[in-house]
Amino acid sequence: MSYHTLISSVSDIDNKTRHEMAKLYLTNYDGCSEVRFCRDLAEKDEALLVYTGGRLVGFTTFEVYDRTWNNKAIRVIYSGDTIMDRKHWGQQALAFAWIKRMGEIKRQHPSIPFYWFLLVKGHRTFRYMPTFGKTFFPHWSASRGDLKPLADQLAGEKFGSDYNRLTGVVEFPFSHGHLKSELAEPNPEEIAKEAVRFFIERNPGYKQGHELVCICEMEEFNMKPLTKRLFRGK
Repeated sequence: MSYHTLISSVSDIDNKTRHEMAKLYLTNYDGCSEVRFCRDLAEKDEALLVYTGGRLVGFTTFEVYDRTWNNKAIRVIYSGDTIMDRKHWGQQALAFAWIKRMGEIKRQHPSIPFYWFLLVKGHRTFRYMPTFGKTFFPHWSASRGDLKPLADQLAGEKFGSDYNRLTGVVEFPFSHGHLKSELAEPNPEEIAKEAVRFFIERNPGYKQGHELVCICEMEEFNMKPLTKRLFRGK
């Protein structure tokens, strides 16, 4: 099946596409509404849209901003909602286009350290982390506790008291969106994966919309060969 991807500024997305994005999201998530979805979307900078046959089948959104950490300037890519139509699970168009876009953003300021700030409320999303990065925080075997202070800073800024520094999880008092029950539960093949078991252990409230805070260095030294090639735009 052939896929087409489009990077769009959120401000340029028309109402029809916003409605299609919300419909796709709400097909897979409970605890949310189109109004809340559109409000969250408006806080992001760009969206990566995935089409096949002229129909929207997936997307991810993100925000890029600058911060100071350890008295040094850094850039942060904060991922928002990411969803693919179930019929199109397994496609690579979204991941490939996303990492290419990250490389473009890195090249705007190549000397400034670049970090991916991701909140995860589903085990399938968590499995993106080892696809892109060799190490990240938190990880089931790689010790990257050096990134926890950055996770605490970024999550504390955005979520205040809803962020639990002890667990590393954003624990909303009520769901801001959680996977439908038939999608949240891992099947036997999935639960056999170490990453899936680790995610469930670290974020036991994921079915209620709790979100595990993750940080990954978006630098070539931390990338696997395919990711690095896409990041370079080659």
